[in-house]
Amino acid sequence: MKNVNDIWEKDGYILRPAKKEDAENYYQQNYNPLDPEVARLTGCKPLFTHDEVVNFFLSCIDDEDRYDFLIISPNGSIIGESVINEIDWELRSANFRIGIFHSDICGKGIGSWATRMTCGFAFEKLHLHRLELDVFSFNPRAEKAYLKAGFKREGVLRDAVKDGDNYADDILMAILEDEWKAMQQ
Repeated sequence: MKNVNDIWEKDGYILRPAKKEDAENYYQQNYNPLDPEVARLTGCKPLFTHDEVVNFFLSCIDDEDRYDFLIISPNGSIIGESVINEIDWELRSANFRIGIFHSDICGKGIGSWATRMTCGFAFEKLHLHRLELDVFSFNPRAEKAYLKAGFKREGVLRDAVKDGDNYADDILMAILEDEWKAMQQ
C-alpha cells in the first residue's frame, strides 16, 4: 500500500509524501545545523552527519511499515515532517511523530494541521485502529496540541528522560479510530 499520492494544502503550506529526491534538501534545510531547541524537544542528538541523515531518509522511503510526509512552506522549503511508523498491521496500530524543524515557525498552527491530516490518513486510508505517541513533560505546547487533536494521556514514565541536568517525564498518549471518527462529526 506504499503508493501514496495524497497532498494537503493550507494557507500556502503543503503536506505531501516524502520522495527520494527530497533527501538532500531535507538535510540542507533542517539538519545543517539542527535547531538546538528542536533537538531538545524531540530528544534527538544535536548533530548529524550528512550521510546519517540522507541514508536514513532514503531508507524510510522504502520501508513498508512507515509513511513519511513532509511539511513544505509557501516558499518551497521543507520545514517539518509528520510520520506514521512502527506499523503493526495485525494489530492495526502505529506510532506517530511530528517535527517542525525551525522553532520560529512553531505556534502558527501548522503542526496541528499536519497532525490532523496525518491522523486522517492513518484512520481513513490505512484503516488503523490505534495511533500512539510519546511527548516529554518539558514540551507542554506539544502535549496541548495532541490533546486538541484527540489524543488521550495513557500513562507517564516518570523521570524517564533528561532535560539538561534535570529529569523529566515521558508522557504516553494515543487516539483510537472510534475517537477519531467521533471528532469528525
